[in-house]
Amino acid sequence: MNATGPLAAVLMLAAAPVQAQVPPLRPGLSTLDLHRYQADQHRYEIDRLRVLADQREINARLHDTETRLNRLRIEAARQPEPVLPPPYRPVRSPEEERALRLSAEERNRAMAEGVGQIDAWLDRQPD
Repeated sequence: MNATGPLAAVLMLAAAPVQAQVPPLRPGLSTLDLHRYQADQHRYEIDRLRVLADQREINARLHDTETRLNRLRIEAARQPEPVLPPPYRPVRSPEEERALRLSAEERNRAMAEGVGQIDAWLDRQPD
């Protein structure tokens, strides 16, 4: 005898007829009254869910407002960055100034020569 026999018998017993989940009618109530009762239950549940949704929306707006206020408080409590005075230019002798000016002119001239070589290479005629 194979093992599926007892398993099939158990499954068939478990699948016995199931009663529908319809509330039993009380004596004196018609099916129309039952449907009205169910409609009222649905209406009350929908109203309850709407109230919950409205409360959640109000709560979210409140938290949003509190968040903005807290952020503004934090930004207002920050220490302003100190304004640093401009650095003073060191006083140099005329000889030092002349030497600095000449070295700057030499750097500018060397840079112009390098750029000139690059421009000449870019402007060359193709072979």
